[in-house]
Amino acid sequence: MKRWLAAVVLGLSLAGMARAAIDTYQFRDQAERERYQQLTKELRCPKCQNQDIADSNAPIAADLRREIFRMLGEGKSNQQIVDFMVDRYGDFVRYKPALSGRTWLLWFGPGILLAGGFVVLAVIVRRRRAPVASGAQQLSAEERERLAKLLEKEQTHD
Repeated sequence: MKRWLAAVVLGLSLAGMARAAIDTYQFRDQAERERYQQLTKELRCPKCQNQDIADSNAPIAADLRREIFRMLGEGKSNQQIVDFMVDRYGDFVRYKPALSGRTWLLWFGPGILLAGGFVVLAVIVRRRRAPVASGAQQLSAEERERLAKLLEKEQTHD
């Protein structure tokens, strides 16, 4: 029974792999193949969102790979291809969007939040330390006298 169950699980997992998309494009040379691979790794799948179009099996990713191959065949540069994709799908399609007025928060936001956290932490630490230091100096004459007596008692017991 265990062997039959293992065979079924193995068969189902292999059936899923058989459906995986395989692109078979004929490139002019190795340089064009490398450009294709670089571009498909650099661009994000609009449907999958956290997967590049090289690894995605979504239909839109297959369309984007086909479009990249077509544009490479037309002799377009990498920048022209990326610009086309950004115009069509927005800055989201790039894993590393260009620094612009619309994306400055994306690039500098984490650093700003981290710096703000350090400022808040420093303010909290200073506020907690300040009452301790200033409270010791604001004792009345009566309290100082009582403190002195307590300290004398402590020294005599030692």
